[in-house]
Amino acid sequence: MNSYKLSTAACALGLVFAVGSPATAGPNQISFDMVVSGAAKACLPIARAHVNIVSNGTAEDMTIFAAGLPANTDFDFFVIQVPLAPFGLSWYQGDVQTDDFGNAVQHFRGRFNDETFIVAQAPPAPAPVVHPGGPFPDAASNPPTNPVHTFHLGLWFNSPADAAALGCAATVTPFNGEHNAGIQVLNTSNFPADFGPLRCLPDRVNCPVFVGSN
Repeated sequence: MNSYKLSTAACALGLVFAVGSPATAGPNQISFDMVVSGAAKACLPIARAHVNIVSNGTAEDMTIFAAGLPANTDFDFFVIQVPLAPFGLSWYQGDVQTDDFGNAVQHFRGRFNDETFIVAQAPPAPAPVVHPGGPFPDAASNPPTNPVHTFHLGLWFNSPADAAALGCAATVTPFNGEHNAGIQVLNTSNFPADFGPLRCLPDRVNCPVFVGSN
């Protein structure tokens, strides 16, 4: 990563964390914090992230600003059903990579509001098996389910070795593209399990946790 990208990320993060969360939000956007997970508190006690979501009505732009992470390290970002284990139904969004200072900025575009859900009609359908080995091999078919809303967010170490190098558990989890990720680092457990932050867009009035617009 070049120096321009590093300075841009550092400036963006400094502005976000200096302003903080509380603010008056517009009707089509929310902002909120992610908190360090219980499993990562021992090795990343100051890890944190701020998330901003802006909707144009047909889709949302979600930007995550993270800090307090190890430098030049890969992480994996998911939309999840509940913030803590066993996490429920989970949707892999993409990777988050830190710079030389342990900061990261990443953008995702999709459906990130109170309509975010997963559904699978019966009967089960065949699924491609791309990763047949390892502790979490691909399933060859899907389990049928009625619509299940997924309103929470989570960030995982891409590698158990990276977690172990910092003094955290080297537990292997399925939360990366090869299904051999490390432990969860950040989540949205600062929101109730049944009312994750994505549910607050556009219904900020009934949101149990204050959300801003920064």
